[in-house]
Amino acid sequence: MKLIDKIFKFNGGINADTKKNISTSMAVEKIEIPKKLILPLRQHIGNMPKIKVNIGDYVLKGQLIAEADGNVSAAIHAPTSGEIKSIEKLLIPHPSGLPDYCIVIVPDMKDQWIKKSSIDWKKIGLDQTIKLLLNSGIVGLGGAAFPSHLKLGANRNNPIKTLIINAAECEPYITCDDMLMREKSEELIKGVRLVQELLGAKEAIIGIEDNKPEALDKINFYINKKSSITTKVVPTIYPSGDAKRLIYLINGIKIPKQKRAAEYGIQMFNVATIIAIYRFINFGEPSLSRIVTITGNLHKPKNYEVLFGTSLRSLIKKSGGQINKNNTFIMGGPMMGFKLPSIDISVTKTMNCVISAEQEMLEEKSEPLPCIRCSKCAEVCPVQLQPQELFWFSKSDQFEKAQNYNLFDCIECGCCSYVCPSNIPLVQFYRYAKSEIIADNIAKEEAGIARERNDFRILRLEREKKERAERNAQRKAENTSVDKLKLIEEKRAEIAAALSRINEDEKN
Repeated sequence: MKLIDKIFKFNGGINADTKKNISTSMAVEKIEIPKKLILPLRQHIGNMPKIKVNIGDYVLKGQLIAEADGNVSAAIHAPTSGEIKSIEKLLIPHPSGLPDYCIVIVPDMKDQWIKKSSIDWKKIGLDQTIKLLLNSGIVGLGGAAFPSHLKLGANRNNPIKTLIINAAECEPYITCDDMLMREKSEELIKGVRLVQELLGAKEAIIGIEDNKPEALDKINFYINKKSSITTKVVPTIYPSGDAKRLIYLINGIKIPKQKRAAEYGIQMFNVATIIAIYRFINFGEPSLSRIVTITGNLHKPKNYEVLFGTSLRSLIKKSGGQINKNNTFIMGGPMMGFKLPSIDISVTKTMNCVISAEQEMLEEKSEPLPCIRCSKCAEVCPVQLQPQELFWFSKSDQFEKAQNYNLFDCIECGCCSYVCPSNIPLVQFYRYAKSEIIADNIAKEEAGIARERNDFRILRLEREKKERAERNAQRKAENTSVDKLKLIEEKRAEIAAALSRINEDEKN
């Protein structure tokens, strides 16, 4: 086992109270099969998958019920055996609070699997393996939900030299990755070796924050001394788990804006995603469950291994319910998460944590005060932006200027809002500006398409008019020719008749 000590500190960041000890005192508990599973079709970045089942169908555990639609998409599988009860629009865990299409399964409690088989990827080749992964349902389980097969693509201009495993889990309260590493560290290392081989990477580095000593010890125990896998302990500072920040912390490489890490020979996966890929290739198990942290204002906060589609309400009940009743729950961490519209939603691939809001989260902040240009927001910005300038431009709808100040480089980590002494919700202004710019771009694109469509219509009408005129002229010409022929025939007939009469007269 090798241990790399040198780190490269990135600009900004904050040292917040992590609150992680709240949910790490007990082992991960596996939740029993619920009476009903509600599976939203939108659980990933990209196209919604195509439904492959009908109401009334009986499905087995692991059976494909919605296949990936295109390359940037992810499949959905039945988390257990049972009957497809309905396909309808239901409430899903999303900031909009709007319903979306879901597949509802009523389990038969038999938990019968499809026929599972491992994948001999060396025999069938990487390309075929990636095609199989396309319908594995595996996406980034760290929260990004990016279809994982895309990161393993063989057709790349730059070979991957370094595989980085994101084990930082930097946001307060969230501990699902920490507990996963403690309890499945051997499986994790096997998965790292597998993904490293798939990528052809020479080295693999596990980046883990220094507030996870138990997980680090377990991981190091399973790393062979001669292995190309190493661990790198990074400081506990938010947002060290951001991909570009972690890459810089580990090997000092700055990935420029609008560039991908793969262009620099680096690929990154979350720890839970690594294990999901390992289990799919070695055991034929698609993505059916995940570990979820349920924490905060609860009697028994802990981590649960949960089938996708399980009701959040049942998890909250398992955790003993709220200590102080406030009915406020946040999905994700306190920095980048969002308030859930209801607890009558289901666990999805993106649900790594649900926080029952504690008192300090509910205290109504005073009205924002004028910006005093203290520059604290700029000091903590990990992307080295100028938050106060972006705030002014966003507030005054000067979107072009905001873009010139690299608005879209903002990762919305919330550090600026956290330290602002004037209590200005800076990130909300940036999100507003981004949404307006995106909406304007979409409107312009649609207007451009409409204009192109109208231009095409005018050209089509002109072409049809021209073709019609040509047909009429041709028909007229043909008619004129016919008339001339008729006239000639008539003249011939008259001459013939006249000659006939002359001949008759001569005979007489």
